Amino acid sequence: MKAIVTVIGKDTTGIIAAVCTLLAENKINILDISQTVMEGFFTMTMLIDMKECVVPFAEISEKLSAKGEEMNLSIRVQREDIFDKMHRI
Repeated sequence: MKAIVTVIGKDTTGIIAAVCTLLAENKINILDISQTVMEGFFTMTMLIDMKECVVPFAEISEKLSAKGEEMNLSIRVQREDIFDKMHRI
């Protein structure tokens, strides 16, 4: 299964490293990544592949959310199929 991870918050050192480490620890592969800093705000979108993931989707979502709270960021993950349906006109 593929999913979309979004990260938004004040820019600080280590955001990409923290998110990528969490994903790697759970055997999640990053297929594509885009990030930018706009006037001090960090934004990142990632396409991830969860087919080798060792824990359920809900647990990954909780882990990412907790990492976001720890770093004062908003980190969300959505299944790719749901993301596609939400953004289809």
